[in-house]
Amino acid sequence: MTRDDEYYMKRALEEAQRAYDEGEVPVGAVVVCRGDIIARAHNLTETLTDVTAHAEMQAITAAASELGGKYLNECTLYVTVEPCVMCAGALGWSQIGRIVFGTADEKRGYQRFAPDALHPKTQVTAGVLEEACRQLMVKFFREKR
Repeated sequence: MTRDDEYYMKRALEEAQRAYDEGEVPVGAVVVCRGDIIARAHNLTETLTDVTAHAEMQAITAAASELGGKYLNECTLYVTVEPCVMCAGALGWSQIGRIVFGTADEKRGYQRFAPDALHPKTQVTAGVLEEACRQLMVKFFREKR
């Protein structure tokens, strides 16, 4: 973990807070390429009534559009919660260079169900600002129940 990882995870947390404020599950993501944030996204499943509108999926689409190509091998995705299987599959197809996530998702995370879903060259860093990421999720679901 680097100071840059914390900086970019804070940007992802800002996106997660936007999701929270909109009544969405508070997951946020940013894609960084060569030191620049090229995509920002948060969950939009309720807003779009689309179960595939996860933060990671939105970020992949925006980043590919920004770069003009489907491969993100020179990019890093910062996401507040461990990607699910669907998102891990999409990230695998995008050949993302690196994934940094905040808190694990023990119920639905890819590591539990599809640990080999990512591209073989993708590097993963877990636990960046883990407590802040986890607390936002806990707060959201506590208020919903």
